[in-house]
Amino acid sequence: MTNWLPDVSRGFGPVYLRIADSIESAIAAGTLPAGSKLPPQRNLAYDIGVTIGTIGRAYALVHERGLVAGEVGRGTYVLDRAETAPGNQPDPLTIALGGTRPIDAPAGKIRFDTTAAPDLGQGKIIGSVLAAIGEEQLSEISSYSRVFPQNWYEAGRRWLARNDWTPDTENIVPTLGAHAAAVSVISAVSSPGDKIVFEDLSYTQVSRSARILGRRTITVDSDENGVIPDDFERLCLQQHPKLAFLMPTAHNPTLATMPCERRVRIAEIARRHGVWLIEDDLYGGMTGDENPLLASLAPDRTFLISGLSKSVAAGVRGGWVACPPHFAQRIKVTHKMITGGLPFILAEACARLVQSGQAHEIRKASTAELAIRERLARQQLQGYDFVSHPHVPFLWLKLPDPWLSGTFKNAAYRDGVLIDDEDEFKAARAEKVYHRVRIGFSSSRNRDDLVAGLMTLRRLLESGGAGYDGEI
Repeated sequence: MTNWLPDVSRGFGPVYLRIADSIESAIAAGTLPAGSKLPPQRNLAYDIGVTIGTIGRAYALVHERGLVAGEVGRGTYVLDRAETAPGNQPDPLTIALGGTRPIDAPAGKIRFDTTAAPDLGQGKIIGSVLAAIGEEQLSEISSYSRVFPQNWYEAGRRWLARNDWTPDTENIVPTLGAHAAAVSVISAVSSPGDKIVFEDLSYTQVSRSARILGRRTITVDSDENGVIPDDFERLCLQQHPKLAFLMPTAHNPTLATMPCERRVRIAEIARRHGVWLIEDDLYGGMTGDENPLLASLAPDRTFLISGLSKSVAAGVRGGWVACPPHFAQRIKVTHKMITGGLPFILAEACARLVQSGQAHEIRKASTAELAIRERLARQQLQGYDFVSHPHVPFLWLKLPDPWLSGTFKNAAYRDGVLIDDEDEFKAARAEKVYHRVRIGFSSSRNRDDLVAGLMTLRRLLESGGAGYDGEI
């Protein structure tokens, strides 16, 4: 047992983050050598005058950084420096920019941290489309895509159309997926230093990309119905943002869907304050939601984006953005500068899948499979508090006491299941704690794997943390 105490008077940010940084600094300096036992959480909370929840969050964070490990009934110990060397763990800047989600799933893990379209054998359909392109357009696939065929635009117009609203073909830009579309819009309509609004929980790959581009991120409050219009107007009045990235339908990760009256207010506020809107509708076409698109309410300032990754196939990297009038060429050029250009074979494959109706049929089959998987998830997690939708590939689980989001994520990882904790979705540093995790159920190889992974998570939930770390 060590007599070490963290110095919370130094550093920036919330107390739990300063405690975690102090632990990391002490490990780096050798003050906490390998094998040292960190103080019990209750003792440390008393000694420095904070809540045990604050200590729990700090310990969970240093767990995530790979600096310590919990041993059942014994406590939390500092790992050997060789195990946490730069070659084995991402550096703090990498974590800040890209998050802690592993790019490559370790062998033997069940992956619930991704929401790609389920594998229903659509690879054969895509393969046949690619083969046909190879036979018919050899010269095009062997060169740069300097001229976009008209069918690429028509496919985007068809895929983005929803709820009696259809964008004009001349306002469509084909992209390398929805993410590339969003980053291209941010790059095209804002400048370094401009403020971009994100919901307090959001698809943070876009917010992190915005920060890399030199934009500043600010967050708007939300509730079970999505963005709170009064808080959005407050931000517009006080912070003067250039753009807002929103997910009105089947929000990721909360699954909130904004009602019509809120959409109308958001559109009015954006127009009144000259704020551009990015409407991420990636899950919208899967839900059957009948609320109007922001793009239909404010077509003069809304960029509507969607793609094929969640309902057809993530590997083809297909997406489109419907722009306000006269913006398509700017977005097209910016997309090329940001991504390096759109490969002909991928864009043509996406267009053919949509134009032939195959993409819509695959989406229909995907949502049917997701409905079965969501029902299985409801059965396995019965009695616990979570939000889900029959046609959306994830659920948002509330953790019972004493679980913390990061600690539960690490415990699940130890037991062979990859999930996302709430920090993966925080668009900016925040004190607010949700005690939730996102569980994606679309990428399991089959339903048996899905059930096995869910059973593992249920056992952890029922253990109350006792099987993970004796000091939680």
